[in-house]
Amino acid sequence: MNTETLIPEELKKFTPAQLKAAAKAQEDKKEEDRAAYKDLSAEAAAKAIFKLSIASEVLSNAKTEVFQYFENILKMKADLYGVKAKQQSHTFSFDGGEITIGYRINDGWDDTVNEGIAKVNNFIASLSKDTETAALVNVVFSLLKKDAKGNLKGSRVLELQKLTKEFDNEEFTDGVEIIAAAYKPRRSVWFIDAALIAEDGTKTPIPLAISSVDFSQGYKFEFYNEQLPEDATA
Repeated sequence: MNTETLIPEELKKFTPAQLKAAAKAQEDKKEEDRAAYKDLSAEAAAKAIFKLSIASEVLSNAKTEVFQYFENILKMKADLYGVKAKQQSHTFSFDGGEITIGYRINDGWDDTVNEGIAKVNNFIASLSKDTETAALVNVVFSLLKKDAKGNLKGSRVLELQKLTKEFDNEEFTDGVEIIAAAYKPRRSVWFIDAALIAEDGTKTPIPLAISSVDFSQGYKFEFYNEQLPEDATA
């Protein structure tokens, strides 16, 4: 008996003791169901972690083997051509695909970068605002714009150095040199990019991250609605 669905006329048919017992039975059933839900969700999470741990190990082993393949190839290349190229990545292709291995760089700066930026900004602020200088000012400000993490882009230092010839100003040049000297790039991750290439030249990347891999054919996760909530961001 579900006391929550009974109308007043039906409730009158039962004694207070019966209603109390029925309510307690309902509460006990609810607690049992919730406990069963927690057990099932914990079991599913454990299975998922086990499966993903295996997938991670497979990816790790595959990554290691791929780099081992090309380590020997790169050594042979260096011996044959008499030079060990200092580059972040190497691309190898064959009839039907290509693969790129290498490492990514994270921009890094020591604390003196702010002094360099301040000197550059001081000089820029002193410029007259005619049409010619206004364009250069906008270029410099765009190069000094920081990203979401509050860092400059290392690739912009070279552009700033080129502009020192345009301004030919001691303070500006010194500020740019301080910024350049403060640049401390750090190697982050070793990566592999691979793609299949069709006869018409179309490239189809091979997904190597779990977020880019599609579900198995025929499966669709349909728990969530197609429509995004109003506060969802793109």
